[in-house]
Amino acid sequence: MSLLLERPQAPPGDVIATERFVPRARHRSAVRRTLDRLRWPLGIYTTPVTLFLLWELVSRLGWLSERVAPAPSTILRAGWDLYQRGELVPSIETSLGRAGAGLLLGLAVGVTAGVLGGLLRSGEYLFNGVFQILHTIPLLAILPLMIVWFGIDELTKVLLISFGAAVPMYLNLFAAIRGVDHRLVEMARAAGASRWRQVTRVLLPGALPGFLVGLRFSLGFSVLGLVAAELVNVDTGIGFLINRAQTYLQTDQVFFGLVIYAVLGLLADQVVRVLERVLLAWRPGYEAS
Repeated sequence: MSLLLERPQAPPGDVIATERFVPRARHRSAVRRTLDRLRWPLGIYTTPVTLFLLWELVSRLGWLSERVAPAPSTILRAGWDLYQRGELVPSIETSLGRAGAGLLLGLAVGVTAGVLGGLLRSGEYLFNGVFQILHTIPLLAILPLMIVWFGIDELTKVLLISFGAAVPMYLNLFAAIRGVDHRLVEMARAAGASRWRQVTRVLLPGALPGFLVGLRFSLGFSVLGLVAAELVNVDTGIGFLINRAQTYLQTDQVFFGLVIYAVLGLLADQVVRVLERVLLAWRPGYEAS
């Protein structure tokens, strides 16, 4: 028995070769990371920042009309003017409140339906057909129907955002649960694990990457739902600023509103990246981006 538990000794030549190989591989990995940082100094923001700088240069040279696309510096000045007039912060707070309420409602529906549909055959029959149909309906197409049903109050805007968030969450979570390796479930069952432990220790942790993918899509679609919701009968919010600027042909303020939406999308992506670093660090071969 002691011989079986002893660790086999590698020949001296293999030990020397391994000791030489590991530092060399680490060195190559460090060099590769350094080159990547030099090539992409701002990470995922390198290309957007470069495009903004080129945009500023082209506008300064007079190759791009201010009526068509103002320079980024002009757009930022328009945002600063809105801030000084006390309109920017309340508008952002209102839009974030709408997006947050709709996102929470949509995630609650999408996660509940996704878990039930992924774990239970009856749940699949109950939810899958409905969500597959809703997946093909654009947000703007369902907006008139929601106005007929619920009017033009805040409830319609929140429900539209929740619709955009619930559908991708359900689809990704359902596929993630059904995509968990069945051999892992069989191993847990053979080890005597109860049904509850199989779900909490195997199925749900195995579906966690798919859940995060769904969360990324839900956050993005909640921003799209916010854009669509704020195009109809609003007197505050980012959409209100854009509609008013369109009325008075203030292109710089229209672009600034679009920049706010874009920043919200980037922040949502960063939230998911942080969650991935925290929740998926246990996965073998996982490398935080």
